[in-house]
Amino acid sequence: MENTPLISIEDVPLNNFHQLMTLRAGGGWILDGYILSIIGVAIVQFSDYLKLDSFWQGLVAASAMLGTFCSGFLGGWLTDKFGRQRLFFVGPILFIVGSLGSLWVESGLQLFLLRFLVGMGVGLEYPVAGSLLTEFLPQKNRGPRLAGLTILWFVGAALSYMVGNAILAQGGPDAWRHVLASSAVLGVALFLIRIGTPESPRWLVGKGRFDEAGRIIKRVYGPSFSLANMPAETSEKKVSLGNLLTSGYGKRMLFVIVFWTAAVVPMFAVYSFAPVVLQALNLKGAWAAYGSVLITLLFVVGCIIATRLIDTMGRRPLVIHSFLWSSLALLGLGAFSSGSEIAVLLMFGAYALFIGGAQVLELVYPNELFPTEIRAFAVGIGSSMTRVGSAIGTWLVPVALINLGIGNTMYVAAAVSVVGLIVSVWLAPETRGMSLEQASSLKR
Repeated sequence: MENTPLISIEDVPLNNFHQLMTLRAGGGWILDGYILSIIGVAIVQFSDYLKLDSFWQGLVAASAMLGTFCSGFLGGWLTDKFGRQRLFFVGPILFIVGSLGSLWVESGLQLFLLRFLVGMGVGLEYPVAGSLLTEFLPQKNRGPRLAGLTILWFVGAALSYMVGNAILAQGGPDAWRHVLASSAVLGVALFLIRIGTPESPRWLVGKGRFDEAGRIIKRVYGPSFSLANMPAETSEKKVSLGNLLTSGYGKRMLFVIVFWTAAVVPMFAVYSFAPVVLQALNLKGAWAAYGSVLITLLFVVGCIIATRLIDTMGRRPLVIHSFLWSSLALLGLGAFSSGSEIAVLLMFGAYALFIGGAQVLELVYPNELFPTEIRAFAVGIGSSMTRVGSAIGTWLVPVALINLGIGNTMYVAAAVSVVGLIVSVWLAPETRGMSLEQASSLKR
């Protein structure tokens, strides 16, 4: 191993490769937000065309999250076993195929299966793209960059509402097909931009492929860098579910699953049926159509603010305050569910702003709390388990609106957020200012 200045790759400044890598990974989150939100734009029209009852509406809306659940387990294991680079292209392929298939759908079951397929692509993005980006980023940029992926998710969601409503405005009974197929364009662009992505040197070192890792380090960080500049992992845990839960990482896994679930269940439930929920809250016509766009933009603003605070405020205070104030906003929506349009939008806007803290930490915490050899596996488990609750919540939204009413439905969403608050106060760690090895070590 050649003698080079021992400047850790954790301490280097951002370079052009880091910027491109952020774009390559971040494009997946734009697509995720687009794909998981576009269903809310088309659901009214395709439900009428396919004659879907509330049961099938909920099932189709939840199908992508069910696909995420299934692929998260498998994708995380495959990513840690066979590498990040190989699976980096599978998600975009699934996005393209599943989206284009919507052009020929003639039944609720067919649409369910296609949405399940794109959901599998979404499930792969979390362990694959998240781990690959995490393992290249310097320590001081890791938190804000990973948090920024969540902002891109909401950008994709906002884009889906704008593009989807523009397509629907063209009219015709088949407009919903083109709405759902539109994500294929983004899938092609994502596939192309990822060509040339290298493997993670951290993963290569873990597999004993030192020469390959050294060449990539020189390519990314410069010719004066070598393996000597890469911090050594402190963990020797094998990649298996049993070891993950019994090696000391079980409590961290519990925290990740519960806090992540509590953050996404109300959000996905609202996003999948945004126009329907807003109509139930007495927002009619243009208020319902474009209120969802406004709220999505406020989600983006909340995430931007949280991203700026993640290193100054710290991870633990940020997640606790996020759940506290967003829970109060959802309680307000329940209490004032029959209020004026302005009051409803203010409460929804407050929720969108305050939940930003928990949202941006969904990708930061899981990637920081586990070592390289189980990172993708742990993130895959976390994303999969959170989608169980999200799928159930989304499936039950139309049923809850009919049987419980909008006010009580919002109270249920508030209760989920309160669970996130309690678990965060109990288990949320602080990883601000730590290297990836320090943050993931059980010895700190």
